[in-house]
Amino acid sequence: MTETTRRAVLAGAGAAGIGVALAGCSAYGDTGPAPAKAAPTGVLVKSSDVPVGGGKIIDKVVVTQPVKGTFKCFSAICTHAGCTVNKIADGKIKCPCHGSAYQVADGSVANGPATQPLPPVDITVTGDDISLKH
Repeated sequence: MTETTRRAVLAGAGAAGIGVALAGCSAYGDTGPAPAKAAPTGVLVKSSDVPVGGGKIIDKVVVTQPVKGTFKCFSAICTHAGCTVNKIADGKIKCPCHGSAYQVADGSVANGPATQPLPPVDITVTGDDISLKH
């Protein structure tokens, strides 16, 4: 019986991770990501938890409040390389992979390398609950 060393297992796992990361980057280009997986159902977030001029990232969507009482929702998948955006600051939705940023007001590109806006997602606001529109 052949015994696999811990070093061999870790080296293999690291190589597999690099392959997945590179495949994720090269699969999309500027044509946008593959269709997103199903977004969460039910209440996404309470409107009181979405800061004015900012937003919240919930699973594969971003809910923003560009001005008080106006809520928008976009895919959280960067249109450049398919990474998930991870930060909202200074009125922008930011992607950690290559520096793309999008406006919280309309999902348009604030700076590249992305060339396409974040796709909008239909939501319903009922009282303090923000849900996906069915």
